[in-house]
Amino acid sequence: MQFDDLLQRYFATTELSEISPDTLAAGIEHCRVDLGLERDPGKRFSLWAMLYMLDAAPALDVAFEDEEDREAARNFMDLMAASQERDGADPEQSSP
Repeated sequence: MQFDDLLQRYFATTELSEISPDTLAAGIEHCRVDLGLERDPGKRFSLWAMLYMLDAAPALDVAFEDEEDREAARNFMDLMAASQERDGADPEQSSP
């Protein structure tokens, strides 16, 4: 699942800045329902990851029955946090 495809499906646009608050809420609700119904692990992870990036993901123990899937989600969360730290870091302090 491509991120742009998910945005188009749930929010009718690929531009986050164009999503109204009502459309965002409705899209998140639709995505959460689909996450609960989806059985394919890869698709479930994609849906959960998008919800996570929108600060709307359910808890890991709710979203994933399998410990390996929960660990993959924790790794994703760590990567996102590291990316945000890097993006927020002072460019003068970055290593060569």
